[in-house]
Amino acid sequence: MKAKIRKIVTLVEETLTEMGRQVSPPARRAAALAVIENPFAGRYVEDLTELMDIGEELGHLLTERAVQALGIEGPQAQSYGKAAAVGENGELEHAAAILHPKFGAPARKVLGKGAALIPSSKKRGGPGVPFDIPLGHKDAAFVRSHFDGMEVRVADAPRADEIVVAVAVTDSGRPLPRVGGLKVAEIKGEDGLR
Repeated sequence: MKAKIRKIVTLVEETLTEMGRQVSPPARRAAALAVIENPFAGRYVEDLTELMDIGEELGHLLTERAVQALGIEGPQAQSYGKAAAVGENGELEHAAAILHPKFGAPARKVLGKGAALIPSSKKRGGPGVPFDIPLGHKDAAFVRSHFDGMEVRVADAPRADEIVVAVAVTDSGRPLPRVGGLKVAEIKGEDGLR
């Protein structure tokens, strides 16, 4: 089944300075969010396959939108993350069904790789609830300069019977990183850790 999408929102952040210092090149991150109907709102359903299939569809669509918003090719993306906010008549397991079983493969396909786990978060809330998309390097989880997050919200979503599903990608790490750890130039990208 295809997702019943009410709206798609795309956001781009570009940090030019941090603590009075120039960030060159600017640190950029983008998020693409889809507000969808929750087909299981208000009732318990044992088989969540329909939401898993929706996750597969949105993994591709939203990752592609976020990459396009940055104006880069998918393989140039450095970090990624995913999140969902479920309306009051949904449950966190609805978000998990979208985000976990089938979401990752199509997202990684858009990015050309993605050896590391995709960081994720789930939340329940009403219209305008802010939620965070955790971020980590797509090929090496030990790259500390890319431990980050992007706060997002949609003013009129999620309604009680909706879910907001979000993907974020970056073309860099945090502005002016200096807490050590594996450097991007040292990534092997084989085990998802280093």
